[in-house]
Amino acid sequence: MFDPDQYELIDFGENENGLGEKLECFGGSLVVRPSPAATGFRRELKKIWSETGIRFDCSTSSTGEKGVWVPPDRFPEPWEVQHKDISLQIRPTPFGHLGIFPEQQSNWDWIAEKISRAGRPLRILNLFAYSGGTTLIAAAAGAEVVHIDSAKNVVQWARENAMISGMKDHPIRWIVEDCQLFCERERRRGNRYDGIILDPPSFGHGPKGEVWKVEKDLIRLLRNCRAILSEKAEFMVLTCHSPGYGPAELQATFCDAVLGSCSTRVMAEPLCIYSKKGRALNAGNVVRWSR
Repeated sequence: MFDPDQYELIDFGENENGLGEKLECFGGSLVVRPSPAATGFRRELKKIWSETGIRFDCSTSSTGEKGVWVPPDRFPEPWEVQHKDISLQIRPTPFGHLGIFPEQQSNWDWIAEKISRAGRPLRILNLFAYSGGTTLIAAAAGAEVVHIDSAKNVVQWARENAMISGMKDHPIRWIVEDCQLFCERERRRGNRYDGIILDPPSFGHGPKGEVWKVEKDLIRLLRNCRAILSEKAEFMVLTCHSPGYGPAELQATFCDAVLGSCSTRVMAEPLCIYSKKGRALNAGNVVRWSR
């Protein structure tokens, strides 16, 4: 996992209003953020919750998505987290994100191992690649990476993470594009990849307003991914944070769309973050396939 001085889940549980929250430490700074998965759990380290200096509040939002950071001016500068060979800038967003998803660390280690053990250069496609943590892990392991995200500002954020990680000269293509349209174009061009990584949101928009809904568009995207896998493809990784997809449902969807049948080479499990007392907080689900 992350070194505790870089990232640690301190505690999680319901607040006085019955809403789930998690208390995290990013690079030495305590942060409280909403966490629906923490609903129904009791906080175990009650005293330390009052010591936090930064909180994301979405109680006044009609949709429960956007919110405000309180106080708005207490963020460290610079605020960075290191993991092995990479550095990631922490930035507060209106959606409560900070530019790093700690549950991905187990995927990072798995991806790096697959690339390192392949014994040949791999060309990797990273879809919904956000601020670039997975891209940089794959590139550091020796892969050529194509990084796709629909938001220009987060692709720039990822490029800056590459710079501060000393990886500006690594073979990474940074592309602002709708993931579905990009895969369809690659299919027509005949381009192929040795590994594909997907972390789709439940809902989103492409750079030209293209609408993404995971329950409607995921199967089509997975079929496009199947079409652009090379004959000697090494792996695929699909993570999902949508309530309608548990491990079994996500695995069945993946197998049907990509492989056409079930396979013992497909593994599905919950993604979890573990608190300093060893409690597991669910953070989505993952499907991994390897040759």
